[in-house]
Amino acid sequence: MATENSNVSKAEEFKLLANKAFGARKYAQAIELYTKAIELNSQNAVYLANRAFAHLRREEYGSAIQDATEAIEVDPKYSKGYYRRGTAHLAMGKFKEALKDFQQVKKLCPNDPDATKKLKECEKAVMKLKFEEAIAVPESQRHSVAESIDFHTIDVEPQYSGARIEGDAVTLEFVKKMMDDFKNQKFLHKRYAFQIVLQTREILRALPSLVDINVPNGKHFTVCGDVHGQYYDLVNIFELNGLPSEDNPYLFNGDFVDRGSFSLEVILTLFALKCMSPSALYLARGNHESKNMNKIYGFEGEVRSKLNETFVELFAEVFCSLPLAHVINEKVFVVHGGLFSVDGVKLSDIRAIDRFCEPPEEGLMCELLWSDPQPLPGRGPSKRGVGLSFGADVTKRFLHENNLDLVVRSHEVKDEGYEIDHDGKLITVFSAPNYCDQMGNKGAFIRFEAPDLKPNIVTFSAVAHPNVKPMAYANNFLQLFS
Repeated sequence: MATENSNVSKAEEFKLLANKAFGARKYAQAIELYTKAIELNSQNAVYLANRAFAHLRREEYGSAIQDATEAIEVDPKYSKGYYRRGTAHLAMGKFKEALKDFQQVKKLCPNDPDATKKLKECEKAVMKLKFEEAIAVPESQRHSVAESIDFHTIDVEPQYSGARIEGDAVTLEFVKKMMDDFKNQKFLHKRYAFQIVLQTREILRALPSLVDINVPNGKHFTVCGDVHGQYYDLVNIFELNGLPSEDNPYLFNGDFVDRGSFSLEVILTLFALKCMSPSALYLARGNHESKNMNKIYGFEGEVRSKLNETFVELFAEVFCSLPLAHVINEKVFVVHGGLFSVDGVKLSDIRAIDRFCEPPEEGLMCELLWSDPQPLPGRGPSKRGVGLSFGADVTKRFLHENNLDLVVRSHEVKDEGYEIDHDGKLITVFSAPNYCDQMGNKGAFIRFEAPDLKPNIVTFSAVAHPNVKPMAYANNFLQLFS
């Protein structure tokens, strides 16, 4: 009995320390401390729901659902268990599952205004989903929105004072003027926005799903990770490392949009640079270059607000043309998420993926966009609830079977902007500093110089931006970071 009391009291101490870490936004540390509390007292629903909350902050929605479900099993009347699970389901776009959880919260806490609001938003989302399903056109009958647009017929008003494309060529002069306009929160005329997006579509559609990049000896190449709509930090990268050019090429490794509220400025800048000089800038698809994510995390709302509905459809179409992975000098494999649930995947298998679709929920394409490394060997379930976690042995086998030296991936916020794992064989690079204005992390990019391709990692801090909060255009129900 004394030992049991001692465990309960130690568990409570760990919970208080975990709460402190959570308050200081040290979510990984909070998870470790809640875990210690749970190991000492596994029948406490509060510890499990608190750990679920910390997982939510780290976007580990699969783990959050698992913890919240355990909290509910321990105490079926604990409303926060349902609340945390509902929030995680919402974050994954699983509206019907979320609706059930918030109905339960409402039943347990009928007077809670936040629960009422979440439930209403959820009901609205499910109704909208049902409507969209009812009017959806089968894939085989869908027409390309891009092919119905002729930007030449769109007039530019005489009073428009922003950047202009003369003729068909996107020039450096135009890009610089457009970037300055964006810095001053001015918009680009929709004629030129259409021109950039449509030209980018043509360039991307001609590429394979796995793109080979050749960096000549003595030349360098820069890889950037997630930017997530943080336009002013993107501009800072170019100030630190130079604008993309034939002599200063870049690869942006997915997740250009969502979360940050300057996603349109980011994507138009990257697409314009791609049009200006296709071999100066390479673009890979991330898990956020998808309809489902854009609907929830802000890009769709932002495009609708700053441009119009046609652009929402156009961007969704163009995102399906983005390549899935790149290989630098036959040695460095660069992908947004990670590796696979099966061994023996060859580069030729990735080249053969038909990528012109919304990302599926399983298979090679899904895993390339969603998977994460784990410290333990082998494979494990994904903490995100999509894809999987893979160990150093999986990384080493993939590299060995494909005669590669290194995996570079993005997809996860890191305190220093990067992390080296799997005995130096895998590097995570993340280029959105102080992610969501909340996380306090640095950003990073990697410079490789041929022929040795030794990674030189440069870190940087966030810069100031206008007072528009992250997720400003996101769905009302998903203010996870507020």
